[in-house]
Amino acid sequence: MLENTAYQICRFLFAPVFRMYFHPVIVNRERIPAKGRVILAGNHKHALNPVLVDCSTLRTVHALAKSELFDGPFGFFFRMIKAIPVDLEAAGNPAAYASARDVLLRDEVINISPEAARNYTDQILLPFKTGAVRLARETGTSILPYCIVGDYRFRSGNLKIVFGEPLEIHEEDVRAANQKLYDAVEKLLKENQT
Repeated sequence: MLENTAYQICRFLFAPVFRMYFHPVIVNRERIPAKGRVILAGNHKHALNPVLVDCSTLRTVHALAKSELFDGPFGFFFRMIKAIPVDLEAAGNPAAYASARDVLLRDEVINISPEAARNYTDQILLPFKTGAVRLARETGTSILPYCIVGDYRFRSGNLKIVFGEPLEIHEEDVRAANQKLYDAVEKLLKENQT
């Protein structure tokens, strides 16, 4: 309860500043369910992408973040906002996977960047890791794909997050399900590039 209160206070203080400074457009935010478990999954081009996802809903969003961020001077912040540490060097990230699974089984929200790292390339997307679709299949959770386009500059006028149609992952092959998620995010990006 205390963790959730700290998260809500943090968002109450910083979300209005974020929205006033960047003036993002949020499309289809109503597709984020008001209750129940959901996985939000999209592209990752900028460090502020998780903040924009958080600003798209009043629900508490648990983002997965690289573990190094928890060891630095702002580690307290990542713990306060209920992020889940991910060791990018570990095979399979069993601790992060277990934490994310527990969050979903409590009917909460997870934000995953299937690219696993920021995309510094000219490619539209990096190859996707399979964690999001494996979690969805194991916990019976819908995945809501999204894309973020535009620039994080003062009132750039082009910063936008768009949520697509939810994807259901049942008994599908993990690779096929992962490709379905990749295709959904790629389609959103192509439709919304500025």
